[in-house]
Amino acid sequence: MATIRKLRGRWQAAVRRKGMQPRSKSFDAKSDAERWARSLEAELDRNGALPDMRPAEKATLAQILTRYRDDVSPKKRSAVTEIARINAILRRPICHRTMTLLSTSDLAAYRDERLKTVAPATIIRELNTISHAIDTARREWDIHLTTNPCKLVRRPSPPKGRTRRLEGDEEQLLLAAADKGRTPYLRPLIVLAVETGMRRGELLSLQWEHVDLDRRVAHLPLTKNGTCRDVPLSTRAVDTLRSLRTGESATVFSTAPNAVRLAWERLTRRVGLSDLHLHDLRHEAVSRLFEKGFNVVEVASISGHRELRMLQRYTHLRAADLAARLD
Repeated sequence: MATIRKLRGRWQAAVRRKGMQPRSKSFDAKSDAERWARSLEAELDRNGALPDMRPAEKATLAQILTRYRDDVSPKKRSAVTEIARINAILRRPICHRTMTLLSTSDLAAYRDERLKTVAPATIIRELNTISHAIDTARREWDIHLTTNPCKLVRRPSPPKGRTRRLEGDEEQLLLAAADKGRTPYLRPLIVLAVETGMRRGELLSLQWEHVDLDRRVAHLPLTKNGTCRDVPLSTRAVDTLRSLRTGESATVFSTAPNAVRLAWERLTRRVGLSDLHLHDLRHEAVSRLFEKGFNVVEVASISGHRELRMLQRYTHLRAADLAARLD
């Protein structure tokens, strides 16, 4: 039977079985100590022996995240983003905790502290990354933990999907400001985003060999969903692409994502639209497709959405436009 006692301001759980080395661990919350003890006793009942806890007792969260960053993250399509996220987490004090001492209360405190400075979506991604790193360590790196403490931490409520669309003459304002700016690729990028509904990454990775202007189709071999898709091109999109074709580059846009982000921020500040995100142009494109009469299946094939729920998040039709179609 496990023993739970309060020791020096923390709750200590101790599990003892005849003929086996005792195991103990301290927690801030009594419920965490009881949960740990129950899990350890259940494992003893299943296997008749305690696993080697020494690797988990020595390894810190920083060491687990570092190994995950170096071995696992580079194999992902989101490698750059995830590596940057892990590097940010590694600067936090929680990373000094060893895996056996890392508790749900530690992670909950980390969540609450981060929520003071970052959005809920950011902390959700951070906790999910930590959780997956711990799961990988448990499965593949001989880091034995009875449970993954990160799975028990409540995630903050995610924000509602953005509903921002272009209003009035905002599109003309953006294009006029882009024409006056020193970033020549910004105007065609805006036009293509509105006309095709492609994501920023899809536009920046689009290669000329996959653009058929005669058939008016742009082929995306690999998208965010891990699948390929063909995007039909409007007359305006075709004209824009023709103006960009110089034969000097394999890709339509020869610029880095961060350069685009900075250029967009400068542009929206100049025209006083700081609440407008570049991704909102995809939202605008999808909504316009519905307003033109395309059905859900047709829009999904163009935008690449695999779930209707996600497509509904992007689709906000103007009541005035819908009223014009009523008797």
